[in-house]
Amino acid sequence: MSEAVLPTKEQVLEALKVVKDPEIPVNVVDLGLVYDVEIKETGDVEITMTLTAIGCPAQDIVKADAEIAVMRLAGVNSVNVEFIWSPPWTPAKMTEDGKRQMRMFGFNV
Repeated sequence: MSEAVLPTKEQVLEALKVVKDPEIPVNVVDLGLVYDVEIKETGDVEITMTLTAIGCPAQDIVKADAEIAVMRLAGVNSVNVEFIWSPPWTPAKMTEDGKRQMRMFGFNV
């Protein structure tokens, strides 16, 4: 039996770029919401992320969208998204591309 080809952290992050916060028209990666990605040898992917605010009503939607996006990658058996609130998210965590996208939508970042 040959070893399964696992996705790289970069491939997982790229897959997550289709996931958007419903209130902000920028993906969760460029918003700086993804804190960590761990890919286990079993093909299980653990994603640690946050949202822009505690109690965000979109939490379940973002979690489901992230799981679906990463499950599409070859070699992934399961995806677990864990939300953490420390450290809290700030606009400083955004990528330059994320800041540019926010400015296009009229946000001052």
